[in-house]
Amino acid sequence: MDARFTAEQEEIRRTLRELLVKRCGPEEVRAAVRSPDGYDAALWDALAQQLGLPGLALPEAYGGVGCSVTELALACEESGRALAPSPLLSTAVLAAPLILALGTEAQRAELLPRLASGEVTAALAVPGARLATVLGLVGDNRGDWAGGGRAGGIQARQVDGVWRLYGQAAQVLDGHSAGLLVVAAHTGGFVRARTLLFLVRAGETRVGDGAVDGLVRVRQTSLDETRPQARIELRDVEAELLGDDGADVSGALTDVGDVAAAVLATEAVGAADRALERTVEYVRQREQFGRAIGSFQAVKHRLADVYVGVQAARSAAYYAAWAAGASPGAGAGAGAGGERVGGLALAQALEALRVAASEGIQLHGGIGFTWEHEAHLYFKRSAGDELLFGPVHRLRGHAADVAHLFDYGGDSRGKVAM
Repeated sequence: MDARFTAEQEEIRRTLRELLVKRCGPEEVRAAVRSPDGYDAALWDALAQQLGLPGLALPEAYGGVGCSVTELALACEESGRALAPSPLLSTAVLAAPLILALGTEAQRAELLPRLASGEVTAALAVPGARLATVLGLVGDNRGDWAGGGRAGGIQARQVDGVWRLYGQAAQVLDGHSAGLLVVAAHTGGFVRARTLLFLVRAGETRVGDGAVDGLVRVRQTSLDETRPQARIELRDVEAELLGDDGADVSGALTDVGDVAAAVLATEAVGAADRALERTVEYVRQREQFGRAIGSFQAVKHRLADVYVGVQAARSAAYYAAWAAGASPGAGAGAGAGGERVGGLALAQALEALRVAASEGIQLHGGIGFTWEHEAHLYFKRSAGDELLFGPVHRLRGHAADVAHLFDYGGDSRGKVAM
C-alpha cells in the first residue's frame, strides 16, 4: 500500500477547495439551505459539469470518470470542510452504486450517464428512520426492517404485471428534490417475504416536480440544514423493479453502506479540520488579560487533543476509503482480506468532529453560541450525522459484533476467542 496521494488526487482536492472557497462561504451556505432545493443549483452544475463529481467513482462506460472510492472520498472531504449543501451524497454515494450493482444493463445504460452528468439527482428511500440499519452500519440488515404485514414500512405488490408501492419513508436525504427515487420495499407476504429495490421516476429532472400519481414529498425541518431531508409518502405509486427478483438486496446495501461510511468519515474529517482551523485562528486573535488566549497552556492542551483526534480520524478514514475499493472481487465494501472498516472509521471521525465542534464553540466564547457565527453549523453537522448514521457507540458495537470481538469459547475463564 502506497500511502501517498497521486498528482491527480491532489489536483482534485486543490481544484475543489479553490471552487468552494470562492462560492461556498458561510453566507452562501445559509442562502443555499433556505432555497426550495436546499442547495445552490448553480454550484451543483459547476460540481457536476465542470468537475464531474457525481460520476467520479462510476465506470467510464456509463459516463463516469472511472476513479476509485478514494477520489470520491477526497472530494467529499473538501465539501465537508465547507459544509457544502449538495445532492452529492444521496446521488453519487447512496443511489448510483445501487443501480450499478443491481440494475439491469438497460437500467444502467439509461440512468447512470444522467446521474454522472448531474442532469438527474437521486435519493435512497427506506422505511422509517432506519437508514443506518439498512446500510448495515449499526445492525444486521437482513431482518424485517422493510416492514410487512402489521409492521408497516413500505409494501410492494404486482397488479396486472405492474409493481405498485404503498407506505412511507422518513429521513430521505434530498428526497424532496430528487428526480429519481430508489425505494426499498417489502413484498411476497409470509410465503416469499423479501426486500427489493424499486425505481420511482419522480419527474426525471434535477428537481422532481412530484407529479407522479400518488407520490407525496414533503421537506422536513432537520437539525442540520445542510443535509435537507424529506418525508416520502407512496400511495399506490407505479414503480419499476431494480434488477431482477432474485437480487441480493441486503448484500448490496451492506456493500454500499461500508463505502458510504468511508466517504462520510472523510467528509466528517474535513469538517472537523476546518472547525479546528477556525478555532486556532480565533484564539490567536482574541485577547484576555493583555495576551492572546491561545497563549494560555490550558487552551493549547485542549486544542492539541483535538488535533490528535482529527489526525487519527483522518488516517482511519483514508484507510477505509482505500480498503473500500482495494479488492473489487470481495465486494464494493470489502477491503483487502474482505474486512469492512467503514463503520469504525465513521465512528472515529464523528467523534473527532463532535469534539472539534464542541471545543470550537467553547473557545469562541459568547459569539460561538450565536446564530450569526458558523461554529454552530459544524456542531449541527456532527449531531445530525450521528442521528442519521450512528450513534458512535452503536457503530462501534456492531463492528465488534461482526468481528466476533466478544465471542467466548468453551473456556470457563472467559478468554476472548481469537
